Amino acid sequence: MPSNSYSLEKYNLFDMLLIKLIPLFPLIGFLINGLGFRKISKGLAGWISTGAALLSFVGAFMAYQQFSETSQPIIVNIFDWITVGSLNINFSFQIDQLSILMLFVVTGVGTLIHVYSMGYMHEDESFGKFFAFLNLFLFSMLLLVMGSNYVVMFIGWEGVGLCSYLLIGFWNKNFEYGNAARKAFIMNRVGDLGFLIGIFLIINQFGSVEYAEVFEKAKSLSVGDAIIIAITAFLFIGAMGKSAQIPLYTWLPDAMAGPTPVSALIHAATMVTSGLYMIVRSNILYTLAPQTLEFVGWIGLATALFAATIGIFQNDIKKVLAYSTVSQLGYMFMAMGVMAYTSGFFHVVTHAFFKALLFLGAGSVIHAMGGEQDIRRMGGLGSKIKITAITFLIGTIAISGIPPFAGFFSKDELLAHVYEHNKLMWALAVLGSMMTAFYMFRLYFLTFTGKFRGTYEQEHHLHESPFSMTLPLMVLAVLSIVGGFIGMPEIFHFPHLLADFLNPIYVGSKAVNPEFGATPIDHSTEWMLMGISVAAAVVSIVYAYVKYGNSKNIPAEDAEITGLQKTIYNKYYVDEAYWATFVNPVKRLSNIFANVVEPKGFDGVVNGVGRFINTFSGITRKLQAGNTGYYLFAMVIGIAVILGINLGYQVLETIKVFIGIK
Repeated sequence: MPSNSYSLEKYNLFDMLLIKLIPLFPLIGFLINGLGFRKISKGLAGWISTGAALLSFVGAFMAYQQFSETSQPIIVNIFDWITVGSLNINFSFQIDQLSILMLFVVTGVGTLIHVYSMGYMHEDESFGKFFAFLNLFLFSMLLLVMGSNYVVMFIGWEGVGLCSYLLIGFWNKNFEYGNAARKAFIMNRVGDLGFLIGIFLIINQFGSVEYAEVFEKAKSLSVGDAIIIAITAFLFIGAMGKSAQIPLYTWLPDAMAGPTPVSALIHAATMVTSGLYMIVRSNILYTLAPQTLEFVGWIGLATALFAATIGIFQNDIKKVLAYSTVSQLGYMFMAMGVMAYTSGFFHVVTHAFFKALLFLGAGSVIHAMGGEQDIRRMGGLGSKIKITAITFLIGTIAISGIPPFAGFFSKDELLAHVYEHNKLMWALAVLGSMMTAFYMFRLYFLTFTGKFRGTYEQEHHLHESPFSMTLPLMVLAVLSIVGGFIGMPEIFHFPHLLADFLNPIYVGSKAVNPEFGATPIDHSTEWMLMGISVAAAVVSIVYAYVKYGNSKNIPAEDAEITGLQKTIYNKYYVDEAYWATFVNPVKRLSNIFANVVEPKGFDGVVNGVGRFINTFSGITRKLQAGNTGYYLFAMVIGIAVILGINLGYQVLETIKVFIGIK
C-alpha cells in the first residue's frame, strides 16, 4: 500500500472508533427492531430506527471533520478476514473524498426518509419490521461505500439487493408485489454474477482486491489492455443490474410495488447509484479501457431515451417517476462513458435530492388520495395540499434543468462534456432532456391543476400530510434549489467545489491519461449549450401546459389507446419479450425435468435399483428357509453340478489330446 496515500498514525483511537460506529448504528437499530418488533411500540420503533440513521449522519460529519484536517484517506482495519496463499483480504473501511460524499447522501437523505416513514407507515401493522428493514438497508449501503476493497463492496452490494427484495415485497400478501420483489432479486443476481467475475479477474491480474494496491498496479498497464477491458466490462454488467441499465432495467419500474419511502430511499437516492459509485471508485481502470467507456456511454444514452419515451405515456404517478429514474441513471452513465466522472457523480448528488423529493411528494399525494395512484383520477390538488404541491413543483423544475435549481447545474455540465465527446450523442441527450421536462410537467399539471377528478369520498378525504412527512419535503426542496451551487460553471467565476474536492480521487486517471480533466470548451460555446438546454426545457414545459394544463386532454383509458402510443404505454412489450425468450423456456424445461426426467429418469433409476434388490433378496431369502430336506437336496444338486463340470472338463481335455490340439 503506497505510504504517501494513506495515513493511520495521525488518527487517534476515538477517530477509529467513530468510523466503525457509522455502519454499526443502523445495524444495532436493525437488531433491536428486528428481534423485538412484536413487543416494541410503533413510536419507539420509529425513533430507534430514525435515531440510528441520524447518529450515522452525525458520525459521517465528524469523520469528515477529522478527514479534512489532512485530506489523506483513512483506512480502518476491522479484522483480518481471508488469507489464501499470497492473497490477503481485510474487512476494512476507507474514508476519502468519494466515500465522504456518499456517506452524506446515504445517511442524510436516509434520515429524512426515516422521518417521513414515521408518518407514512404509521397505520401499518408491521411498522417495526419495516423500520428494521430500512436500517438493514442503510447498514448494507454503508458497507458498500465504506469498504476499502472490492470484496467488502460486494458484501454491501449483495446486502442492498437482499434488502431491496425484502422492502419491495414488504406487503407480501399481494401476489403481484411478491412477483415484483422476486423479479428485482433475480435480475440483480444476473448483474451480480458479472460483478463477481470482474472481482475474480482483478484478483488474478493484480493479486489483491484493495483499492490502493489495485489502482497503483494498474498504472503500469497500457491503455486498451485486453484484461482491463474484460475487467471493466464485467464490472459494468454488475452496474447494469444494480443501476437499471438496458437490458437489466425492467425490475426498477416494477419495484414501485413497495411502500413509497422505499422507492425514495432505494430506487432514487442510494441503491441505484451503486453502479455509478463503483465506476467513479474504479476510474483509473475505466480510463485505461476507452472501448468499455464508449460502450457505457451509448448504453447510458439508449437507456435515457428509451425510458423517457415510456415515461411520457404512463399514468401511475410512481411509474412516471420510476421511468424518470431509469432515464436519469442513463444520463449519469453517459457522463461516465465520456470520462466526465465528476459531472456524472454531481448528477448523482443532485438527483438524490430532487428525486427523493418527488417520490416523497408522490407518497404525500397517494396518502391524501387514500391510496389512489392514477393521475387521471386526480387534478386540482394544488389548492388542497399546498406544501406538497409547492415542493413537488420545485422538484419538477429541478429535474427539468431550469436555473438556478440543482438539476440545471449538474445536467448542463454533463451535457457539455457529452458535446465535446460526440455531437450526435449530445443532440440525442438534449432530446431526452426535452422529454424529461415534458413528462414531468405533464405529471404536475394533471395532478395539481384543473378540477378534481376523483370520487366524492376522495375529495372529502383530501388533507395535507402530517408534519413528519412535510418536513422532509421542505428540507429536500431547499436542497433541490441550492444543491447545484457546489458545482458552479467556470463562466460564473465561482469555484467548482465538488470538482476541487474530488480531484485527489483521479490521481491514477491523470497518470495514465495526461489529457484527463481538460476542459477545452470555450465560454461562448458553453453559453450556447446552456442556452439550448434551457430553451429546450422551456419549450417542453410550455407544450406540456398547453396540452395538459388545467385538466385539458386527460389521458384516455387503457382500452382506448391504439397504435404506437399503445406500444409505448405497454413499455414496448419488453417484459413480454423477456418472458417469451427466457422465463417461459426455463419454465417449460423445468416442467420437463419435473414431469419426465425426475420421475422417469432419476427416480426411475433409484426405484429400479430398489426393486432389483427387493426381487433378488426375495429369491435368495428362500435359500435360508430353515427346511433340512431342502438343504440336503441343494447339497446333492451342488455336488452333482460340481462333478458334472469336472467330468465335462476331463472329457474335453481327452478329446483335445486325441485330435492333436495342445
